[in-house]
Amino acid sequence: MAAPASRDPLGFASRRRRQWRWLLTLAALTLGVTVLGVCLGAVSVPPGTVLSVLLDRAAPALATQATAGDGASASERAIVADVRAPRVLLGLAVGAGLAVCGVALQAMVRNLLADPYLLGINSGASTGAAAAILFGVGAGLGQHALSGSAFVGALAASALVLAVARAGGRVTSVRLLMAGVAVGYALYAATSFLVFASDSAEGARSVMFWLLGSLSAARWGSPLLSVVVIVLLTVTLLALASRRLDALALGDETAHALGIDPTALRVRLLVVVSLCVGVVVAAAGSIGFVGLVVPHLARRLVGAAHRWVVPAAALLGACFLVAADLVARTLLAPQEIPIGIVTALVGAPFLLLLVRRLQPGA
Repeated sequence: MAAPASRDPLGFASRRRRQWRWLLTLAALTLGVTVLGVCLGAVSVPPGTVLSVLLDRAAPALATQATAGDGASASERAIVADVRAPRVLLGLAVGAGLAVCGVALQAMVRNLLADPYLLGINSGASTGAAAAILFGVGAGLGQHALSGSAFVGALAASALVLAVARAGGRVTSVRLLMAGVAVGYALYAATSFLVFASDSAEGARSVMFWLLGSLSAARWGSPLLSVVVIVLLTVTLLALASRRLDALALGDETAHALGIDPTALRVRLLVVVSLCVGVVVAAAGSIGFVGLVVPHLARRLVGAAHRWVVPAAALLGACFLVAADLVARTLLAPQEIPIGIVTALVGAPFLLLLVRRLQPGA
């Protein structure tokens, strides 16, 4: 008797099932890391207490008598509701934002080593923050002086990169890459000059800590809300533009053949990425390697199609940064180390492995 014909000869259905399984797995993993991020720290809080505190804060009417009377102390309530919950939420948003921006940049410039540092946006935000910390630039903004100055610096850097890239005519991937590297180095030098020009040793230490990234400034309010909204908007826009990203990653000739103007698309993507990275860096500092490592891992899990890579990278980036922050604040507790050190310890070996694999005959 002849064997029944396969209903999936090309493997599309099995590939789709695998992609959905990975997305659901990443969502569950992100949820688990989120719970650990709120529970663990210099002072550990039981999950039941965390749930009751958050439920009581978010929806007091839904908090049952059992959960309301669990004996949570005032310090535990303050730690969970006012310190760790906004910090973890910021970590989720920052990780997702940096990861999807890395996905977009790698498609824009067709370079596997591209990440949000590529366009000098992080360097621009660092220059703005250094000016605010060391010389009081933007003091009129009050408590928003640091984030406001960093955001303005990021936007100025992205505009300068775009202007340099367009000076020679059409905005190509090579022009964008070279302009970003040049502007990034120039702004990094400017930040270093500001640090050496300042007479404040405490200010210099603050700048160096901010340059390596930290989520310690996370608080409930409009700054955190703006980061979450901008990141969600960026993920949505990039997901909707997934087919255009596929075409751009295949080359300008392919994009033209499909009726897509690669120059106009790069400009639009650059605006979206600049806004997201600027807001993220303004809130959490300059955190490296997330936009480099996560897109590669996401592609290995769900394939190269951006309709799957974008959500997978968002989930994986959120999970990765919350886990990195958990390590940063518990490894030497109660002392906190900059989160950029943790991401670099993970990202640097990955980058070396990637470079080795790119070598002929490796």
